[in-house]
Amino acid sequence: MTRVAVLGAGAWGTALADLLARHDVPTILWAYEREVAEAITSRHENPLYFADRQLSPALAATASLTRALEGAELVLTVTPSHVARHVWREAAAHIPDGTPLVCATKGIEPDSLELMHDVAHDEVPHARFVALSGPSFAAEVHEGQPTAVVAASEDYDAARRTQELFSWPSFRVYTQHDVVGVELAGSLKNVMAIAAGVLEGLGLGHNPRAALLTRGLAEISRLGQALGADPLTFAGLAGMGDLILTCTGGLSRNRQLGIELAQGVTLAEHRARVRTVAEGVNTALGATRLAERHDVEMPITAQVKAVLFDEASPRDSIRELMERDLKSEVWT
Repeated sequence: MTRVAVLGAGAWGTALADLLARHDVPTILWAYEREVAEAITSRHENPLYFADRQLSPALAATASLTRALEGAELVLTVTPSHVARHVWREAAAHIPDGTPLVCATKGIEPDSLELMHDVAHDEVPHARFVALSGPSFAAEVHEGQPTAVVAASEDYDAARRTQELFSWPSFRVYTQHDVVGVELAGSLKNVMAIAAGVLEGLGLGHNPRAALLTRGLAEISRLGQALGADPLTFAGLAGMGDLILTCTGGLSRNRQLGIELAQGVTLAEHRARVRTVAEGVNTALGATRLAERHDVEMPITAQVKAVLFDEASPRDSIRELMERDLKSEVWT
C-alpha cells in the first residue's frame, strides 16, 4: 500500500488525509502548529481548522516536516499558495526522484505570478507534479457526500496513480492533461466567489448571480487561453463545476469574505478575526497583474481587487461593470 505524506493541516488537507486514512492508506499529516499535530494524533480532531469533526484513529500527524516525508511514496501538498515555495524548498531533499507531488492548493504565487506547477518546477523539479482540483468542500468530503474532482498532469502515469489512490465510493477522480487550465480555473473561481459574496451581502438576487457566473467564466477562459490552456477545461469539473460550488455554497470562505466586504467589513478587519486563508484575496491581485501582462481584459477580477485593496465601494464596482462599453458576448 502506498505511503502518503500530506503537507498542510488546514480543513482541506485534513479532510483528504482523513479520507485516505479511513480507507487504510498509510497516511501522516504534517501540521505547522505543534498543537494541531498533537490534537490530531491524540484526540483525533483538528480544533483550529476542522473543529467538531472526528477524524480517523488511523491518521497520525507530526509537526516535523522531515518525519512526515520519511518513506513517503506520494506527497499530497495542501499548503496556502503564499507559503508553498518555502515548504517545498524545505521538503525537496526528502522527496525521492519521480515521487508524485499531488497539489491541492488553489492559488497564484503573489510575487512571481507563477501557478503552483511552476513553483514546484522551481523547487522540486525531480517530482512528478499532479494538480488535484474540482468542486469539493472539505466538510462534505468528510461526511462522505458524493464528490468528483480531477487529477491533471503532463505525466499520465502520475495522474493515473493519483486517480487510483484517491478514488473511493464517495470520492471519484477523473484524469486530465491540462495542468494550466485546471490550476487557473481552481484559482480564479475564488475571486469570483468573493464577487458572489458581495452580491449576497448587498441583498441582490438571482439575475446578477447568473451574470457573474457566466461572465466570470468568460474572463477566466480568456486568461486561460492566453496562457495556453485547453478551452474545454473550463467547461469541466475544475472550471464550471468548481465555480458553481464556490459561488453558491454557504461553506465557501471566499464567498463569506465577499458578504462581509459588502456589509462594510474591511479586509484587514476580516484577516484579524478569521484564522483560515481566503485564497481569492492574493489571487485577485495576482490575476490582475497577469491579465495586464498578457493584455487580457478581466473586469470582474479588477473590481474585486479594487474592493479588496483600493477601498472601492462594492456598489460603485457593480455600477462600473454595468456601465462598461457595450460589446459582443463572444470574446474572439
